Amino acid sequence: MQRLKQLYDWLDNRTGIKEHLREVLFETVPGGSRWRYVWGSTLTFTLMIQFITGIFLWMGYSASGQTSWESVYYIQEHMTGGHFLRGLHHWTAQVMTVLLVLHLMQVVIDGAYKAPREINFWFGIILLQLVLALSLTGYLLPWDQKGYWATKVATDIMGSTPLIGETMKQLALGGADYGHHTLTRFFALHAGILPLSVIGLTVGHIYLFRRHGLTPKKPIKKADEFFWPEQVLKDSVACLAVLVTILVLHFAFNGAHLDAPADPSSAYPARPDWYFLFLFQFLKYFPGHWEVLGAVVLPGIAMTLVFLMPIIGKSERGHRFNVGLLFGILAFAGILTFVAVNADRNNPTYIASKEQAAREAAIVKELAENGIPPEGALALLQGPKLFAQHCASCHTHGGKNGLGNPVKKPSAPDLKGFASREYLTELLHPERFMSAKFFGNTAHAKKSKMHDFLQDEFDGIDDDKDLRADMDLLIKAISAEAKLASQSKVDLEDREAIMKGRELFDEIGCTDCHALGGWNSEDYSAPDLTGYGSREWMLGIVHDPEHERFYGKKNDRMPAFGKDEKLTRRQMERIVDWLRGE
Repeated sequence: MQRLKQLYDWLDNRTGIKEHLREVLFETVPGGSRWRYVWGSTLTFTLMIQFITGIFLWMGYSASGQTSWESVYYIQEHMTGGHFLRGLHHWTAQVMTVLLVLHLMQVVIDGAYKAPREINFWFGIILLQLVLALSLTGYLLPWDQKGYWATKVATDIMGSTPLIGETMKQLALGGADYGHHTLTRFFALHAGILPLSVIGLTVGHIYLFRRHGLTPKKPIKKADEFFWPEQVLKDSVACLAVLVTILVLHFAFNGAHLDAPADPSSAYPARPDWYFLFLFQFLKYFPGHWEVLGAVVLPGIAMTLVFLMPIIGKSERGHRFNVGLLFGILAFAGILTFVAVNADRNNPTYIASKEQAAREAAIVKELAENGIPPEGALALLQGPKLFAQHCASCHTHGGKNGLGNPVKKPSAPDLKGFASREYLTELLHPERFMSAKFFGNTAHAKKSKMHDFLQDEFDGIDDDKDLRADMDLLIKAISAEAKLASQSKVDLEDREAIMKGRELFDEIGCTDCHALGGWNSEDYSAPDLTGYGSREWMLGIVHDPEHERFYGKKNDRMPAFGKDEKLTRRQMERIVDWLRGE
C-alpha cells in the first residue's frame, strides 16, 4: 500500500491528478443525485465498448469484395473470442441508439437545451447523427446480403436529394455502383473519420456540460449533493444494467447475424436496419417523383425544428411545443416502424425470401468450412444455385434442390455424397438400387441388368457377413476412383483392400458390362467406372451423358449441358466441385 501511495503521489506531482479527480468527483449535483441523469454516462460507457471492440475487430478485418465477408466469417467462426467480440460490438450499437433517444428525451423534457446550453445541445444532435452514420457504415462492412441491401436502401434515399443527391451517392459509393471502393470508403468512414469526429464532439460536449453543469428538474425538492458517491453509484448501476442487456441480447440471438455473401444479382428483400425502418415505410406513401418529399423535405423540416429547439424554447409555450414535437416525432416513427414490421410479417413473398436467404447463409457457411476459393465466398453458392436451376428438375441433393428447398417428385438419383463410400453402400444395396432415391423413377427401372445382378449376387447381404465383406471391398475400390478429398486419408490406409476390391470386381463379373481401367467402346455396354466420381469423370458425363463411355443411347433425359452449350465449362465445374464437396 505504501508503494502504491508513493506511486500515486509521484503521478500527482507530475500531472495534478488529485485536483482533477477532486474537481470531477465533488462537483455539485443540484437537487441531489437522480436516475434521470445516468444517460450521458451510459452513452460514454457504450462508446468505450464500441471503440475497444472495434479495434480488435479491425485486427481481423480486411475490406474488399473478396475478403470482407471472408474475414468476418473468420472472426466469427474461427478467431478466439471473435464470435463474442462481434456480438458485443453489434448489440452495443443497437442499444446505443436507444440510449441516444432516451438522453435526448431527458434533455428536452428538462429544458437542458436552453441558454447558455444551446451549443452543447447542437453538439448532441450532431453526435446523434454521427452515431447513426457509424451504424449505417458499419452495417455494410460484413459485405453480406442483409448489409448490402440495407445500405442500398439508405444510399438510394440519399440519392433522391435534389441537385446534390446523385453526386453525394456516387461519392459515397466510389462510383456508379457498389463494389470494392464502396467498402473501402465506408470502412474509412467507420473506422477513421467518424470515430475521430465523435471523439472531438464528445470532448467538446463534456467540456460544455462541465462548464454549465447539470440542469435540474424543477421544482428542486432535495438538497444539493456531490457527484461522489450517490450519482457515481447510480451511473455505475445503470452502466452495469446496460452491459447486462447487451449480454442478454448477444446470447439470446446467438451473437451478430451473418448472412450469405452479398450478391447484387439476387432477389434479396431489401430492408434498412430497424432505426431507419420508419423512413423506409414513410417513403411508401410518396411514390414516383413525390419520393423527394418523404425522403428529404419533410424529414429535413423535422430535423430543422429539432435543431431550432433552443430558440423556439425560450418561452414556456415554446418549451411545451418542443416537448410535444419530440414526442410526436417519436410516436410517429414508432407507429411507422410497427406498420413496417407488421406488413413484413404478413407478406408471404417477404417471408419466403427471408427463409431462402437463411438457407443460403447456412449452405455457404457449411461449404466455407472446407475452404474458400480465391475469388471469394460468393463462388461457393454458384454450384448449389446452378444445380437448383439446371439439375433439380430431375435430381435432388439430400432430398432438396441444392438451396434447401424440398423437391416433391424427383425423377433421377439423389446426388448428395455422390461416389462416397456411404453413397455407394446405399446405392448398391439390392433393395435400394431401384428405390425412388436412386433409379426407381427413371427409365432404367423398367429393365435393369444392374438390379438383377445385385439381387443375384448380394441377396441377403444384411444377414450374410461374407456378402457384406465382399460388397465393402467393391465399394472401397469403386469409391477410390473418385479421389474425394474427404476420403483421401482412409483411401490411403485401405490400399490393400482397394486392390482386393478391384480383383473381386473382375472375379464376380462386373467387367462383363463395366470397365474399371482400360475402357474401350467395343468391350463394354454400361458406363465406364474408370475414374468414377472423379472431377474429370463427372465433368465428362455432365458435358455429354450420351457419349458411349457413359449411357450412350440408354441415356434417360439427361441433357448434354456442355455439348449443347447449355452451360459453360466454368459453370459445369462449379456444379461438379460442389457435388464433390470441394
